[in-house]
Amino acid sequence: RSLIKPRKRFAHKGAFGHALLIAGSYGMAGASILSARACLRSGVGLLTVHVPIHNHDLLQTTVPEAIVQTDIHDHYFVEPVDTDRYQAIAIGPGLGQEEDTALAMMEQIQGCPVPLVLDADAINIFGTHRNWLSRMPKRCILTPHLKELERLIGKCMDTYERLTKTKELAAYLQSYIIIKGSWSTVVTPEGNCYFNPTGNPGMATAGSGDVLTGILAALLAQGYTQEDACRLGVYVHGLAGDIAAEEKGEIGTTSSDLIDALPAAWKKLTETKGRFTKE
Repeated sequence: RSLIKPRKRFAHKGAFGHALLIAGSYGMAGASILSARACLRSGVGLLTVHVPIHNHDLLQTTVPEAIVQTDIHDHYFVEPVDTDRYQAIAIGPGLGQEEDTALAMMEQIQGCPVPLVLDADAINIFGTHRNWLSRMPKRCILTPHLKELERLIGKCMDTYERLTKTKELAAYLQSYIIIKGSWSTVVTPEGNCYFNPTGNPGMATAGSGDVLTGILAALLAQGYTQEDACRLGVYVHGLAGDIAAEEKGEIGTTSSDLIDALPAAWKKLTETKGRFTKE
């Protein structure tokens, strides 16, 4: 069946949710830009991006559709944000791992009442503060690539061991884990695994994961369940990669190309049903 929610003809932007993206330390503004653009290309009604002071002007000019909110720090995130206005929060792309940032992130997510996506440095912070894992809210979505996952579960001998340990971690955290890579895999707290068939080697490029984070934040803000957001998010992410590679070739595809291909991917998905394989 199609997972895509139909849009009412007379809906307004408030009907499609307000997402918050906390991302982009100084020198890593690109990560926040890619996530923000992908979020806006995935149907969210409103997006606020929280960035350090020195990234404000860049975000305001490159992503004019977004509301840009600045931290009190020039270079990185140290000030938790009030979550009352938002239906979903994504944190991590280009965030940095300063200790003040790590503490602010934990204060931000503990007791958070809305769905959370944790990516990149948000995951790396847990990798260096493993005793904090027990304080992670339930029903989060974690999106590690293989190296980030290794920091959470340790080195693995093979794919089977990696998947087994990831299932154990998802059950312990009561959260969803997307193992990014060839045949990206969605692992649920209940132990189900969905292997995504879309995507290609051209997506193995800087910023591709930031794009996925933006897509997931948009879907959660629109009211999709965590499981449906994961399944639909990885599928459309890979489909956009396939569309981009068909036009540009795998070697020349960039993460910006993925974002540019998202409208065509969403259009294609509204006309056909996606396919997933389940373990």
